[in-house]
Amino acid sequence: MNYTYILECNDKSLYTGWTTDLKRRLAMHNQGKGAKYTSGRGPVKLVYFEEFATKEEAMKREYAIKQLSRQEKLRLIAENRTKQYGNAVCEEQD
Repeated sequence: MNYTYILECNDKSLYTGWTTDLKRRLAMHNQGKGAKYTSGRGPVKLVYFEEFATKEEAMKREYAIKQLSRQEKLRLIAENRTKQYGNAVCEEQD
């Protein structure tokens, strides 16, 4: 499975990326090894994700989300929070 995700950094900024393993990638971000952007902004929290069958779909969605304004990203997160709250990946970060 491939995932597109949004992280909330310690400074309340948002980071969007894609991965094949959410738990591993989140751990990497929190160790300062996930991305240059998040390395000085930890700890980070997973606030949104989507699942895709292919890498290409996940990367395309990542690009689309990166084109959204901060307000649009926050709306996306809020609208989907209830649906994803039961997922173990998100629960561990709450």
